Amino acid sequence: MNLKLDYAEFCNAINGKHLQGPEEGFIQQIQYDTRKIFPSPHQAFFALNGEFRNGHTFIADAYKKGIRIFVVSEKNVPELKNATFILVKNTLHALQDLAAHHRQKFSYPIIGITGSVGKTTVKEWLYHLLSDKFRIVRSPKSYNSQLGVALSLLNLHDECDLAIIEAGISKPGEMQVLEGMIQPTIGILTTVSQAHAENFASYETHLAEKTMLFQNAKKTIVGPGFLIGKEQLEVIHGYQPSVGEFAKELQLLPFKDKGSVASALLAIATAKLLKSLNKDKIASLPRLALRLETFEGRENAFIINDTYNLDLDALNLSLEYQLELSEGKKRIVIVGLEPELAHLEARVVAEIEKFQPDEIIVSTEPKLKDEDLKNAVVLVKGSRNAHMEKVARALKLKQHKTEVIYNLSAIKHNIGVHKQFLLPKTKMLAMVKAQSYGVGLEKMAAFLEKIGVSYLGVAYSDEGVELRKSGIKIPILVMNPEEEGFDACIKYNLEPAIYSLTQLDELISTLISLEKTNFPIHIKLDTGMRRLGFEREELPKLMEVIQAQPEVRIAGVYSHLADADNRRDVRFTNLQISRFQEACQWISQHVPYAFIRHLLNSEGITNFKEAQFDMVRIGVGMYGVSSNKNLAKFLHPVLQWKSEISQIKTIKPGESIGYSRSFVAEKQLKIAIVPVGYADGFRRSLSNGKGGVYVKDTFCPVLGKVCMDMIIIDVSKLQLSEGDEVEIIGKNQSIEQLASKMDTIPYEVMTSISKRVHRSYAEEE
Repeated sequence: MNLKLDYAEFCNAINGKHLQGPEEGFIQQIQYDTRKIFPSPHQAFFALNGEFRNGHTFIADAYKKGIRIFVVSEKNVPELKNATFILVKNTLHALQDLAAHHRQKFSYPIIGITGSVGKTTVKEWLYHLLSDKFRIVRSPKSYNSQLGVALSLLNLHDECDLAIIEAGISKPGEMQVLEGMIQPTIGILTTVSQAHAENFASYETHLAEKTMLFQNAKKTIVGPGFLIGKEQLEVIHGYQPSVGEFAKELQLLPFKDKGSVASALLAIATAKLLKSLNKDKIASLPRLALRLETFEGRENAFIINDTYNLDLDALNLSLEYQLELSEGKKRIVIVGLEPELAHLEARVVAEIEKFQPDEIIVSTEPKLKDEDLKNAVVLVKGSRNAHMEKVARALKLKQHKTEVIYNLSAIKHNIGVHKQFLLPKTKMLAMVKAQSYGVGLEKMAAFLEKIGVSYLGVAYSDEGVELRKSGIKIPILVMNPEEEGFDACIKYNLEPAIYSLTQLDELISTLISLEKTNFPIHIKLDTGMRRLGFEREELPKLMEVIQAQPEVRIAGVYSHLADADNRRDVRFTNLQISRFQEACQWISQHVPYAFIRHLLNSEGITNFKEAQFDMVRIGVGMYGVSSNKNLAKFLHPVLQWKSEISQIKTIKPGESIGYSRSFVAEKQLKIAIVPVGYADGFRRSLSNGKGGVYVKDTFCPVLGKVCMDMIIIDVSKLQLSEGDEVEIIGKNQSIEQLASKMDTIPYEVMTSISKRVHRSYAEEE
């Protein structure tokens, strides 16, 4: 960020009132996430209150990391030596006011981009087309939210002569705030569609909200192929270029798909408006990596693959992300510089050194031994995308061509959708048992802790121990604690579920031997599931033990709903809710303290929100799966399972395929062999056409029987090459659809994907 504010100007810009501490200081950097704070003077911390957490709880942590100026919206702040506190009504609004104040200092053109899809692609391609002529500052990655736009604008500085800022909205009223900050001189409207339109009454209201960004723009370029009225075009000084108008330029494109053509057309038309249209640049438009991809590396390393480009804004963003993930682990930065960029090496290294990594390697062929990688977080950055991509891939733990990619941003979104059904005070426990349904226990738990869930739930104590050893600090409920694991529960501060008197006696004996008291437990009630849990008539005896034994304290009481997804007949669920409520009331009369009550699972959150009590437990709902079709429309898919073609062959009539010769060709076929089989989780029941995959958006059925390590598919209709991508789960085949073909449920599909299948994680910025 490029701020240069004394204390008085800073307070005035954010409409802040001095609360306590020295009324002095100089502000150059803004921080809002303690994981991203690195040693640097003149920083101010904004205690942002978000959907998942309260930023005021991190003031002490920010202070330990050197912050001395804090912007808060709560008067009760800690007494910290030499710390200055500035009070505002709303910390996010104050940050937005600061961004608007900063934007007013610059008179160069600012391009504002909005639309349902394609914003980031248009921004990055426009940057590519213009960067030879203009010095440009632009939104990092997809920073287009109410917070992201403010952070993007705070990067404006005197050395640039053009800015490109994204603006994204999800509900009415947001664009007015963004327009007040950005005040674009040139606008780009990519498209208006159903994407993110669930909170708008109609297409017309959605369009009106989008175009509000351009109310004071001198010119607006409007994307092709969507409906916008002539009057509305005139209001925003809009012009809608056609494919025919730029036919010669579009012929130079390296991509021919409809989405790429539409995005390129907008970038080209804007470049022409700015009198900077270079045809060579059109031909070299890059395929964009719009997400930071992370995956497991050799020697328990964690690899951040961000090999799209190497401008300093992007570099700083990646270094912040590495710092956030490292949690004290060794940090290695690998940078690949093209020969023509070699003169930038000193500047790049100086920028990296601000973050104090353990090792900096500037090379396209880094020499790293396995011992160097041990427990490290490695950032691979470079402008030669293809070559540095190979460097990143070479660090992977496994080289199986079949891969599962998890979109962590979609998980955050889905949790947010479920939280809309809850009261602000209701806590959320996220289930991470069974390696978090196959996603990866430690990785998923760290992400969930980062976004602010209150509790984690595991099946067995050893899962909880893994999490504690990996640095997870929030409470962990162990739902099926084996008696042999009580020592581990006590040692690692795990909260066991207690479902029988025998089990409780064993835990108390262990606590007595260790001289422990007041240990938190959760009482499991059986209200109708007929699995583990105390019956109603056992509660008096249970309370006798609890009241007599200071070794244990009830932290929570919970039960499981057996039929929460049944919205047609709610009688049994209502009976369970009634039984649970009655039991909790009875228990509360026999202990002198409060405890957390939790009953609802993912389906229960949406179908029985009146029974949310103090906490809910979310599981498969995080992954975008719901039997509620109305809710499912708002959830984002999380899992993408893909592979690639190993070999292509031609089969003659009468030839058989695979084991048992269960398929015999009646005509000439072209087949492809794909390296995924029942050992990977692609069930044998999908044999002989019952299942299949998608290649180039075309369904390709399985021919013959699914083998342990591969399948054979019919690709007769397609022109393919070895190495072409194969979709197992993705945009064409959802996890629900594949589960249905397997005669099972999405839970089982997720947990059945073999450990040998490589896992990668994408997090949209």
